[in-house]
Amino acid sequence: MKDEFVVQEGYVSREEMNLTVLKTSRFFAGDGFTVYDCNGQLVFRVDSYGPDARDKDELVLMDPQGRCLLTVKRKRPSLHQRWEGFKGERIDGDKALFSMKRTSLIGRSRASVIVEVYDKPGVEYHIEGCFSQRCCKIYNAAKKLMAEIRRKVDPTTSVMLGKEVFSLCVKPGFDGALAMGFVLVLDQINGENYFESGTTESPVHPTTED
Repeated sequence: MKDEFVVQEGYVSREEMNLTVLKTSRFFAGDGFTVYDCNGQLVFRVDSYGPDARDKDELVLMDPQGRCLLTVKRKRPSLHQRWEGFKGERIDGDKALFSMKRTSLIGRSRASVIVEVYDKPGVEYHIEGCFSQRCCKIYNAAKKLMAEIRRKVDPTTSVMLGKEVFSLCVKPGFDGALAMGFVLVLDQINGENYFESGTTESPVHPTTED
């Protein structure tokens, strides 16, 4: 059995992590994110301030203090929307740790995504489902569920929230920073479908319940 791929040891937990992901702009695919734990504490952030504020071919996942944890960069040209991931803040000459790409050019919003880990033979991940509907599962090569993206329900009203707020459930032993890096790429790949069958609820600050 292959060990799971880890980018940031500090985000690997022995217990299941239930995170709330909030998209900080509703207007442009790939805008900022804030991510909270079940106690409402900030865990990750991705800063962006509009369609032209930064290079959309490169996104950086940071901790609450702004330390760079993971960089994802689009590889061009690529018909399959291939992205590569780097530990920390990428600089020219850095070697990528993994790549992500769609497995098919057909069915853009529901096409599965494969993650290939460099220099770790036999370690790969498959992402199935529809990210634009916030319904995805991340499996390892043995088909074991590692993380899940799903719609979030407001526990005080039992109302399903809009797709700018969703849950990321990370299984024990899987890197939460890596899982969030996958989310950044999925948001870019499926950005045009962000408001497909959308709802109109306003975003809310995460509560201490999931």
